[in-house]
Amino acid sequence: MAEDSGQERTEEPTSKKIDDARKKGQIARSKELGTTFVLLFSAIALLLYGPGIGKALYNVMGRMLSLNRNETYDTTKMFAVWGDIAAELLFPMAMFVFIIAIAGIVGNTLLGGFNFSWQAAAPKASKMSPMKGLKRMLGPQAAIELLKSVLKFVLVAGFAILLINMYFNEILHLSIEQIPSSIEHALEIIAWMFLALSCTMIIISAIDAPYQSYNHHKQLKMTLQEVKDEYKNSEGDPQIKARIRRTQREMSQRRMMQDVPDADVVVTNPTHYSVALKYDTERAGAPIVIAKGVDELAMQIRKIAKGNAVPIVESPVLTRSLYHTTEVGDQIPEQLFTAVAQVLAYVFQLNRFQKGKGKRPVALTRDLPIPDDLKH
Repeated sequence: MAEDSGQERTEEPTSKKIDDARKKGQIARSKELGTTFVLLFSAIALLLYGPGIGKALYNVMGRMLSLNRNETYDTTKMFAVWGDIAAELLFPMAMFVFIIAIAGIVGNTLLGGFNFSWQAAAPKASKMSPMKGLKRMLGPQAAIELLKSVLKFVLVAGFAILLINMYFNEILHLSIEQIPSSIEHALEIIAWMFLALSCTMIIISAIDAPYQSYNHHKQLKMTLQEVKDEYKNSEGDPQIKARIRRTQREMSQRRMMQDVPDADVVVTNPTHYSVALKYDTERAGAPIVIAKGVDELAMQIRKIAKGNAVPIVESPVLTRSLYHTTEVGDQIPEQLFTAVAQVLAYVFQLNRFQKGKGKRPVALTRDLPIPDDLKH
């Protein structure tokens, strides 16, 4: 995609990109590191258990060459001989194989960690494509692998010649040593030479492991467009989200407007703010804000209130305080109880007067008891 768009991969890979790559089996791996671990620990295992294996082989050979006539022709005796052979070789060979197996697991998971992917294991037609295979063979990665192979050959061959020169006299001396000491000595020489040759792989691994990690990170880098597309896919298209929020806001406003006719009073700024209050003693212990708005929405609230004979009271400070400290559906703050109670008392007295059941109430004071920290 980056190649098709012509954009450069300049952005760091996101966590989603890294997780998706792991699911596909795309993680940093160094074959040289795994090989180095196997070779080094094989040499160590040979040093530890090589003499035991050599002694066991010597005993097995002696046992097999000393079979008597009865053991040769009696099949039951042969099974007993095989049991003796297994007893001799089982422990040293089992420990040797166990160490190599652990080294193989650790060496191959040290870079990138353990990861199993069904997607990577699944057969792919692209892997069988001759053209893609030729492209891989002639690509830059193939050139790097060729360079590593040449470097390995030069290092191993050079160290092998050096080691043969170092152990040349000891190797010749093996011909005059007595058995089984000569076998143990030969295995010891082989183990030390094997260990020294394996150490040459440390040089290759020290170069290859950082390179593989860097190359993997480079391949995971993303273009700016890929980052934007991923954000859209995971978080949603900003334009669609804005449209959804706008629709939700409009639906909320419609529901809010439907509740305005049920309000006991609408307090106003009077031009910029409007807040509709309802006091239902059965459902709440304090008045509730059932609608609020500024500017055009405030005008609509007042218009609906007038059309439904809902009292409108001008109280700029109280209106702004209610607007900024509550949301629709909230009870009014406790600090505003007294001020709102005075407004409701005035409205209830005004309703009684209009119905001819009481005298005209005293005009509502503009200096309502509102704490300074709630004034806006």
